[in-house]
Amino acid sequence: MHLALVAVREFPFLVAPRRKFGAAAKTAPVLGINSPAAMRSYLDFEKPVAELEAKVLELRQLAAKGDAVAIGEELTRLEAKAEKAVADLYANLTPWQKTQVARHPQRPHFSDYVGKLVRDFTPLSGDRRFGEDAAIVGGFGWFRDRAICVIGQEKGCGTEARIRHNFGMARPEGYRKAVRLMQLADRFGLPVVSLVDTAGAFPGVDAEERGQAEAIARATDASLLLGVPSIAVILGEGGSGGAIAIASCNKVLMLEHAIYTVASPEASASILWRDSSRAEDAATTMKITAQDMLKFGIIDVIVAEPVGGAHRDPDAAVVAAGDAIAAALEDLWEMPATELRASRSAKFLNIGRKI
Repeated sequence: MHLALVAVREFPFLVAPRRKFGAAAKTAPVLGINSPAAMRSYLDFEKPVAELEAKVLELRQLAAKGDAVAIGEELTRLEAKAEKAVADLYANLTPWQKTQVARHPQRPHFSDYVGKLVRDFTPLSGDRRFGEDAAIVGGFGWFRDRAICVIGQEKGCGTEARIRHNFGMARPEGYRKAVRLMQLADRFGLPVVSLVDTAGAFPGVDAEERGQAEAIARATDASLLLGVPSIAVILGEGGSGGAIAIASCNKVLMLEHAIYTVASPEASASILWRDSSRAEDAATTMKITAQDMLKFGIIDVIVAEPVGGAHRDPDAAVVAAGDAIAAALEDLWEMPATELRASRSAKFLNIGRKI
């Protein structure tokens, strides 16, 4: 049977009519470790906020039990103080603090975004050469009534899942799977959305033996040659070639407290000063924040996060990212393939010329 007929039978969304990317549909809240109901984990620099919120929680529990008298005013005052402390703290984060936020264990991951934004997601596995790599997940589904291809790194939640997904660090077969999905999306005229969250490509011996650098280069090339609209979103960490392999897109969006780096601050400190403990100095020197990336023309849009970071309100963060993706796709949808390729190439050739 002809390939196109097989694809239509297996994936009917491949022949969906063109529609505008409308408002977000009502979907279930993000669940699991990233749920707002989950136990909150605080970073080192958040200790003052942690103390305030602990007092707020204690007063709420007393009020719920009816064991305290006239604590309403004190509770309101403490809640306002805690909210202001969070807002003030996150309005002035240092690059190293943003790095910590980008790595927060309760920050929403690829699976959270796909679970809330993409309906009937159908993942595809394997690179048709060596095997399956769970660090990169990709497939097809419906985003606001339009069929799309979604590719991204999944770090995993919990020890078992993190080991299975190799902490989001892909081997060559992961990037070759991404190339396969991009080419399939290009063949059927489906836009590609890349959700980037990785410390970098896996640097192990087995990955090098199977051609890690070549696989990253081919994935980057496939991204640049797409004749369909492509959007990349830096969700947390955008690390080196491991990120750029699927982020060479028409529009690059970045969450407010995410980071985008040529190498991790720890690795850079080891290279520059032979001392990985100077990671904070490296983070400051490297200019890795979303604000820096926008200034240098490396990204196009900063997606605002909820006050206190995406980990405090995963649902709001996912919805904000979905709205930004929809707006970016709408801007690109009517562009012909030749113009999409030309503008994409020009975008990356112009990086650094504004400095």
